[in-house]
Amino acid sequence: MFEIIEKAVLTGLGAISLTQKKAEEILTELKEKYKVSEEEGKAFLDKIQGMAKEGRERVAEIAETEVKKVVERIGLVPRDEFDRLQKRVDELEKRLPPAEPGEQC
Repeated sequence: MFEIIEKAVLTGLGAISLTQKKAEEILTELKEKYKVSEEEGKAFLDKIQGMAKEGRERVAEIAETEVKKVVERIGLVPRDEFDRLQKRVDELEKRLPPAEPGEQC
């Protein structure tokens, strides 16, 4: 029965958006209504929090992947590459002879 309740809670709330406060509220309710022991309740809470963390990490990975795809698709240069190219331009400019007053580069 505990597994059924666990699945219902996960389905109803969504493991990704579960907050610490909400998880503790659910734990209190489980203890009161279903006479779940402190140990079972803590194990349940730990499992829920672990699943929520995994969900957040997975969402972050998916978001990062999608952002990289969009950046590549629209042709943006990554910051490290821009910095590398800027350094190279600065070094090449130092090799050029000084410009005469009024002369454009």
